[in-house]
Amino acid sequence: MSAPAVRAYPVAPLTALDTVWFQVAGTLCNIRCAHCFISCAPDNRSFPMMTRAEVGARLREAEEFGAREYYFTGGEPFMNKEIFEILGDALALGPVSVLTNALLIKPKTAARLKSLAGASPYSLDLRVSLDGYDAATNDPIRGEGTFDRIMAGLGELAAAGHDPVVTTTEACEGVAASEGRARFLEFLRAAGLKRPRLKVLPLLRLGAETARTHAYESWETLRGRELSETEGAGLQCTTSRMVTAKGVYVCPLLIDFPGARLAATLRESLRPFELAYPACFTCHATGLSCRT
Repeated sequence: MSAPAVRAYPVAPLTALDTVWFQVAGTLCNIRCAHCFISCAPDNRSFPMMTRAEVGARLREAEEFGAREYYFTGGEPFMNKEIFEILGDALALGPVSVLTNALLIKPKTAARLKSLAGASPYSLDLRVSLDGYDAATNDPIRGEGTFDRIMAGLGELAAAGHDPVVTTTEACEGVAASEGRARFLEFLRAAGLKRPRLKVLPLLRLGAETARTHAYESWETLRGRELSETEGAGLQCTTSRMVTAKGVYVCPLLIDFPGARLAATLRESLRPFELAYPACFTCHATGLSCRT
């Protein structure tokens, strides 16, 4: 009897479908960030926006399989003309988070979001991306003039009664250390956020980031590794899937990789995934989760 085949990479089982992500704006964005791991931009149409009908079909599937929360990202979600209707549909089923750069958050937008939240028994979280304490640190990453506009959007959300989460990356110097996080939180308080929440993400050397710094090194891989049950449980791909207009992918980080497309529907995507990508190394090494 021949010995069982040895896998080159560990496999992450899907233990539950707790979280469903939607690439609701595709790869279209109103800015071009120097560190974007899927190179979203005003002219990146590699993934189209999702329609309300497309999202609705996958929401019904997600509900069937017991999903507990829904995340909407892009690109910039508020570029999707059906975003408010889409968020209303999702808020009828569970908690919702929207990842945004806040450049399109005006008083009417913030008020409409507050109205959606008030009409739902579930929470609506807004996650705003910011990569510096001031224009000098943020704008080289996110684009000239974006710091002031992001801060204005955060102000509108706060004025409407939202408690936004601010997401930053390690492109912001010093923020990975406890002193840097404390400084960032103090900066947010001074900016008018009474109860600031901060999420710090490691850099993913994919997409635009490969030109800003460098790509993954050959040794940054899980090849030949075996993950313990505890290590596997810490990976978000064991409890989530990413829905796009082109099908269902294993996670938000890998939509540029055809091998990470699992199926056309959520039902067909509920299977294990081989952790053969460099980003899998980052998730394992840092404990990264895209969830709030």
